[in-house]
Amino acid sequence: MFATKKQIDHIEENTDIVPIGSYWQLVRRKFLSHKLAFFGLIVLTVIVLLVVVGPFLVRVAYDEMDFTALLVPPLSSGHILGTDELGRDVFARLLYGGRISLLVGVCSSLISTGIGLLVGLFSGYFGGIVDRLLMRFVDVMLSIPSFPVLLILTLVFGPGLFNTISVLAIFGWMGVARLVRSVVLSVRENDFIMAARVTGTKKIQILFRHIMPNVIPITIVSATLNLSYAILAESSLSYLGLGIQPPTPSWGNMLQKAMTYILSKGHASQTPWWLIFFPGFMIFLVVLSVNFLGDGLRDALDPRFVSES
Repeated sequence: MFATKKQIDHIEENTDIVPIGSYWQLVRRKFLSHKLAFFGLIVLTVIVLLVVVGPFLVRVAYDEMDFTALLVPPLSSGHILGTDELGRDVFARLLYGGRISLLVGVCSSLISTGIGLLVGLFSGYFGGIVDRLLMRFVDVMLSIPSFPVLLILTLVFGPGLFNTISVLAIFGWMGVARLVRSVVLSVRENDFIMAARVTGTKKIQILFRHIMPNVIPITIVSATLNLSYAILAESSLSYLGLGIQPPTPSWGNMLQKAMTYILSKGHASQTPWWLIFFPGFMIFLVVLSVNFLGDGLRDALDPRFVSES
């Protein structure tokens, strides 16, 4: 049975619809009023620009060694953040290492969020045996302690950029899938979805054209959480020697090399603190900024705000 044009017009007239332009204007206004989120956005933008453009502006290469300038402290001539035990410029390595750490974080976050989005969409919309099978698989994956398994998988497949991204993506999608599914379960019963069904619209078209736009906000917020998790996980793996391998720098393996050197020396009075402080501070700053950004996006994309405004 198909709906008549009069019935569809009646549904549209009695359904509260926020115009897309107005919705995103409200989102932007709400986000900009969130001071911590705006601060996080600015800090993250500056860091991304530095790690993308910075390596081209620094006069020395990240792997260039100068044995006449070993462990030079910060603010020394020619080395704004000092040098390491091999005379390599810490600032150059910090910028290039940030590029690697952010690349791992962004790529693994995008992959895991994309997988979670698709699983949540299909599970929530089709229901039945599809929903049961997918959600039981999600439950099994969530019951596995992720970090020990990350260590095992990295040991099995070996360290490296591609393997690190792949391993992190494997354990980042389940939370997104459950969140998306919960939204789809409520959206699929709305009047405009019912109208699309009775007019003969294909299920795939309904899923991607009508339902998916409604889950994009929660997906964006989940992606920021995945990003901060991925950056921390990459840093942890690299710190343990199982992530990005030297001589390619990342913030995690810079910390690992610094700790190994300092512990091998054991002279507190001669501790090159800058080798630990700067990569550790960058990890802290990026994760904090991403979390602030996620909080702001969560508040700005909250549908209750749109309805109240």
